Amino acid sequence: MKAAQIAAFGGPEQLKLVSNAPVPAINDHQILIRVKAAGVNPVDTYIRQGAYSGNFKLPLILGSDAAGVVEKVGEKVESLKPGDRVFTARSKLAGSYAEFAVAEENAAWLLPEQLTFSQGAAIGIPYFTAYRILFQKMHAKAGETVLVHGASGACGIATVQIARAFGLTVLGTAGSDEGIAAIKAAGVHHAFNHRTEHYKEDIKNVVGAKGVNLIVEMLANVNLQTDIELVAQNGRIGIIGCRGRIEINPVMLMGKEASVVGVLLSVASDEDMNEMGHVFKAGIENGWLRPVVYREYPLEKASEAHKELIATTSAQGKIVLTI
Repeated sequence: MKAAQIAAFGGPEQLKLVSNAPVPAINDHQILIRVKAAGVNPVDTYIRQGAYSGNFKLPLILGSDAAGVVEKVGEKVESLKPGDRVFTARSKLAGSYAEFAVAEENAAWLLPEQLTFSQGAAIGIPYFTAYRILFQKMHAKAGETVLVHGASGACGIATVQIARAFGLTVLGTAGSDEGIAAIKAAGVHHAFNHRTEHYKEDIKNVVGAKGVNLIVEMLANVNLQTDIELVAQNGRIGIIGCRGRIEINPVMLMGKEASVVGVLLSVASDEDMNEMGHVFKAGIENGWLRPVVYREYPLEKASEAHKELIATTSAQGKIVLTI
């Protein structure tokens, strides 16, 4: 089968198309998916660089989010059958950049006809991570304010849609006019350009002296100290993304009795994943879950997709590979 894989850790140039990768075998509890689209996530680039902990053996097919058609099911699989349209979430951290991929039965969900395969590939890590940080980690409540710091990417847009659906007041930032338009379309109540010098003051003018109840942070190594300044008394800061180190002043956290929490979808329990799967099924049916695809690349240009994912400063949705 065709696949985009790495034979050595390093830059995007290490990600190359091969045409003779073996079709993976499945066990009794797994399904084989004929992949139609694969989501490109930041974690894929970390794995490619060798910067992500894990026992990854080379050569390695990258990708964890997929959408496609069930080709084959294991003997003990009950909820899915060949021919079903599906998308995956929290499947193995590698494998979807290929014509075929394997997923556990409990890591795949039916993909309704109203969503394209590319939209299906945009659900996994972004939406499940966003819901987990908001409700399973920060215990968000209707009526609270949430700042999505970096809201125009795939995970940011997912966070905005979920927060709006559950009755929060949503503030979002982006770094370009196009990004601002994207987060407004996603449903933010208040939009800010985080490249302007005064955006922090603009946020304070909206929320007042009390600050923001919740902050979802996409680039903690740049923004965490700002988040600490903006968060409310007893507020919560949830870190989804980080690309390095940052020095902060913990005294402000102490005075506000605020908390900082991280999230890692791969350690979520089956119960947590099932909860989210049911929420998103309803979200698709009710129309508030609307994955936004920013750009599509063919599988043979996976390295170009990685370059754009890292280089872009104001994405407007999800980057997807089509197979």
